[in-house]
Amino acid sequence: MNVDVEIREDVPEEQRPAFAELDAARLTALTALAFERLHLDPATELSIAAVPAEEMAELHVRWMDLPGPTDVMSFPMDEMLPGTPEEPSEGTLGDIVLCPQVAAEQASAAGHSTSDELCLLTVHGILHCLGYDHRTAEEEREMFGIQRRILEEFLGRPAPVETRH
Repeated sequence: MNVDVEIREDVPEEQRPAFAELDAARLTALTALAFERLHLDPATELSIAAVPAEEMAELHVRWMDLPGPTDVMSFPMDEMLPGTPEEPSEGTLGDIVLCPQVAAEQASAAGHSTSDELCLLTVHGILHCLGYDHRTAEEEREMFGIQRRILEEFLGRPAPVETRH
């Protein structure tokens, strides 16, 4: 598994507490479990970046034509799908961009830690890179069910409550 976690250093003072909750080793371990459960080849590549709210707002407008920062954005590369135990899927999964400031706000509103929210968003981003979505109730049940199972196994306790936009 080739996972690159990039955490920006030039973060505005008011956003530093949220960035302090971002643990690259934890997200890498979570990604390894997700890759295993989704049957992705160990050579699969993924990039995770954490950016300040202002930068996320720019990305959100540029790619989604929506104002303001969002929690996570996914940029699939090889249009991978989950594999099977017999045939793991391989390639470059893509890029996930996290916004710790938005994650902290959502975590506070939901009553769990920013670290747990960042884990939730990481799995959410991975699933989006694999083509999962939550536009319909059926898609949401499937995607959030997979997300919850991976998080509960990783955390060893109930998963944090999902934020619904």
